[in-house]
Amino acid sequence: IPLLLYLYIRQNDRGLTRLAPEALAFSPTRYTEDVARTAAKRFAEHPISALDYIPPQTGRRYIVVGGAGFLGGWIVLHLLHRGENPKRIRILDIRPPSRPDLMTGSAKEVEFLKVDISDARAVDTAFHAPWPITSSASDDVEPEITIFHTAANIRFYERHQALIPRSAKVNIDGTQNIINAALSIGATILVQTSSGSVAVRSNRFWLWPWEKEPTYFVQVLNDDDSLLPKRHEDFFSNYAATKIIGERLVRKANGSRSGKGLLRTGCIRPGNGVFGPGGDMLCGAYLVRKNNPTWIQNMVQNFNYVENCSLAHMCYEERLLELSRGSTNPDISGQAFNVADPGGPLTYGDVYKVLETLDGETSFPTLSPTAMLLVAQILEFIYLARFFLSMSSSRLFRAISWLFPNITGDIVNLQPSLFNLTQLHLIFDDSRARLSPAEGGLGYHGAFTTLEGLCKTVEEHRKADGR
Repeated sequence: IPLLLYLYIRQNDRGLTRLAPEALAFSPTRYTEDVARTAAKRFAEHPISALDYIPPQTGRRYIVVGGAGFLGGWIVLHLLHRGENPKRIRILDIRPPSRPDLMTGSAKEVEFLKVDISDARAVDTAFHAPWPITSSASDDVEPEITIFHTAANIRFYERHQALIPRSAKVNIDGTQNIINAALSIGATILVQTSSGSVAVRSNRFWLWPWEKEPTYFVQVLNDDDSLLPKRHEDFFSNYAATKIIGERLVRKANGSRSGKGLLRTGCIRPGNGVFGPGGDMLCGAYLVRKNNPTWIQNMVQNFNYVENCSLAHMCYEERLLELSRGSTNPDISGQAFNVADPGGPLTYGDVYKVLETLDGETSFPTLSPTAMLLVAQILEFIYLARFFLSMSSSRLFRAISWLFPNITGDIVNLQPSLFNLTQLHLIFDDSRARLSPAEGGLGYHGAFTTLEGLCKTVEEHRKADGR
């Protein structure tokens, strides 16, 4: 039996780590140390600025929900860098900003209101809070309001339907609270951060000996709604299942009467992992952890550098503003757009090579995906057993629940739904977002390739002394 188990693991590993030809066609060239060093040298000599791509100042008022966090924080910074008045920007978040770049310069003048967006009354109160009087404000006309909604509860490790309320509280109920509050104050634009993962289909990773790879091993994902999963079990996790409902709420609100005008809405679906300086859960986290065991080095996927993602949100706002001014371009309000980095996808192994080369302290030891899948199944069993026993009406069962350890920290992420997002080749097609406004696109053009974004991530990591 041990020999058969060993042989099965080896065979299953081959299927799960296969660099499928269909995926390789999108990313045929692998990165080397020379590629990484050359890119870093070029970036140091000719720094890239997203400000060259950001739409011009509008003079509007801005509410950034989740603005103390990663992506939301970058949206705040980009608004300030393009000249928006900090007194006309408001951050709503569950905790105050802690990033140095949000606590210095003009960012210090941005108002912060602590809000749990699942609390409808708290959201409404924050939205109705009086704005500071600015010297540039007209005596009788206040600028209109744009809302960027980036907040989410990213519990991508949960897939059991009984756990949906944990994600729905923020991703669905919180989003509806934002919409209601936006309408109550007469906001005219709402751009929400959805997720490219809403289109990712779940998979079976325990292969039969005659199967060479999982069924949906290579997924080419555009923003065609007809291709979205239809059943809960087809979504990769509860996160995606609740994010798509939140997205639909935002899109349904498009065209609603809001104050004296209409609320125009839109959603951005970042193409897979958003990474970069400021506290990401992906590449920046690799640099902080240093030692990163992996089993997905051959997976081909798109990435989305955070400043590119911020830029996409601001492009959508500009398109919606143009429509409100009578633009003859196609009406793209109430839609969702995939966005990813220019330059195409790469493998996680490419990312690892760049980070190892440029940082010098980060490593990625390789593990067996099948062995880790087995560990993930065990952890999920413990996680669910503790949950169901603790929720039981029986005092005995509730007492027994304490026999199962409370899984917290990074290890909680190691559950089977993680494989549904990482042990696949995911190609995100953002060609529609890159179309010109006249063609019905966002006119989105990312400032950074993924390689350039990695160079900046390492550079900023060094400036922060490895934090």
